[in-house]
Amino acid sequence: MIFKRVGESRPYPDHGYVQKQWAAIAPQQVRLDELVTTKRTLDLDALLEEDSTFYGDLFAHVVLFEGELYLEDGLHRALRSALQQRETMHARILELK
Repeated sequence: MIFKRVGESRPYPDHGYVQKQWAAIAPQQVRLDELVTTKRTLDLDALLEEDSTFYGDLFAHVVLFEGELYLEDGLHRALRSALQQRETMHARILELK
């Protein structure tokens, strides 16, 4: 199994973070099998695009809420890591209380 669980929504409250605030969070490694996705589907173009970071962050965005790590943005990066047989990826982790 790649992820801990496949979800289809964000079970945490809206945090209101914008790109500039996410950029202030230092990236760290996270295990793919500890992540719960917040999307069930993926835009295949995003997965196959050679430079998928042109308009976005280089790192995935993960929200830590009630002891769970939710993959909010970067599903294509996580799947690309899994396809390359890596167990971890770098992500910015926002802790919500």
